[in-house]
Amino acid sequence: MRRLFPLSLLLLTLLAGCAPRPGGRLVYGLTLAPSGIDPHINASSELGIPLTSVYDTLVYQNPETGEFVPGLAERWEVSEDGRVYTFYLKRGVTFHDGTTFNAEAVRFNLERITSPDLASQKARFMLGPYERTEVVDDYTVRIVLSEPFAPLLDSLSQVYLGMASPAAVEEWGDEYQLHQVGTGPFMFAEYVPGDHLLLRRNPDYAWGPPVYQHKTAQLDEVEFRFFTDPATRSPSLETGEADVMGEIPPQDAARLEADEAFRIEAVALPGASLMFFMNITRPPLNDIRVRQALLYGTDREAIVSTIFRDTSPVAYGPLTAVTFGYDPAVQGYYPHDPAQAVMLLEEAGWTDSDGDGIRDRDGEPLVLDMYLMGWGYMPEIGQLLAAQWTGLGIGVDSQVVSYPEALEVGGKGQHHLIPFSLSGSDPDILRKFFHSQAIFNWSLVNDPEMDGWLEEAACLSDHEQRAALYSQVQQRVMDQSLIIPIRDYVNLNGMSNKV
Repeated sequence: MRRLFPLSLLLLTLLAGCAPRPGGRLVYGLTLAPSGIDPHINASSELGIPLTSVYDTLVYQNPETGEFVPGLAERWEVSEDGRVYTFYLKRGVTFHDGTTFNAEAVRFNLERITSPDLASQKARFMLGPYERTEVVDDYTVRIVLSEPFAPLLDSLSQVYLGMASPAAVEEWGDEYQLHQVGTGPFMFAEYVPGDHLLLRRNPDYAWGPPVYQHKTAQLDEVEFRFFTDPATRSPSLETGEADVMGEIPPQDAARLEADEAFRIEAVALPGASLMFFMNITRPPLNDIRVRQALLYGTDREAIVSTIFRDTSPVAYGPLTAVTFGYDPAVQGYYPHDPAQAVMLLEEAGWTDSDGDGIRDRDGEPLVLDMYLMGWGYMPEIGQLLAAQWTGLGIGVDSQVVSYPEALEVGGKGQHHLIPFSLSGSDPDILRKFFHSQAIFNWSLVNDPEMDGWLEEAACLSDHEQRAALYSQVQQRVMDQSLIIPIRDYVNLNGMSNKV
């Protein structure tokens, strides 16, 4: 099994670099059926797999070096104060509908994303302190920020800030997600929600970025099908229904790897680890000793071994180990130590006074409300955690909820524990979870000093200074026992060796 294969390089290889045969067709299995697929609006990480080939971005990130390279922008300049980015655009680029790509198109897209009427779930956040876009001339555009924002180029390299045809957006309005138009190597041909998305080769594509192996797509068609049931993924690959399948169940990966007809590409994703957020405002988790007891009482190695068959690294903090700014010092926090967990619980006054196996204090049992989304093996992890904590005298009431329900529960602080994971190449992703005003602040932490670190790091351009601040954030998160890290996210992609 190949490890730590960059997702972006995998996609570029598949969609722009090779084909089962010249002019062929590839079927790619996705694992989620998203509620919406407009990248300016929706936030699913799987959106990037198909739509990266529909939309070009102003810049690209070389997946091997991390360097930002030209995309729809030939070059760019940044003002000394870090507030103004000037982009010089490629000429001769057209959208799939024939509309000319120019500076006005860039302005239209960024104004669309930042419009409150759009209710963007992710793209708006990625623009940080965006203020306005200025059209200098037909092929020169300025993005003006209210303050410096170090992750801007990283944001502009992602499909969520891809360039859409202004004419198509205006023509289709609320139905644009069914008729998407970009400038990329593939054209949006058909979308049947919950079933499939079909892309066809753009015969006019001649402006691919330097990270593409070929200037034009090598496939005629790519069909993305939704395989939401994990039990159907490996069989669909083995029967030839799909050529590539994401999220192969770990128990199937070894079998497929042993078959010379298939291979497994293990893709380690940068961003946030899979972690359980502890609501520090709701008793009994408002007592740090109880939170620390949960951490000491969690055998993460057993979870990774049992559920993920050791295909994922154990997580030790809020960032995955392949993310810029990851601090290895977090590996020293909270080794599995049930005796220490018991000592902390008893110190906090939680004992089993009635012998029923569940600790109690002042007549209240130590039972925690856990809300789990149905993907990413969260229910299975929740079951193992409950079993491990039962041995400590801790009860768990768990229920599986939808993503919108989790947002509501987390926002209102109705939970004790909610797990979540999010991919992203910049450590600014920590601001989404641990800033006091963050949408995913499911620990409900309110730490002005940590807010300041996160805000300052987002404004700095010096990598070492940013890394030092993010190190402080990671250690503060673990010092305060805000989360229970479980695993670094690794996507097991199964592929036919015909690909």
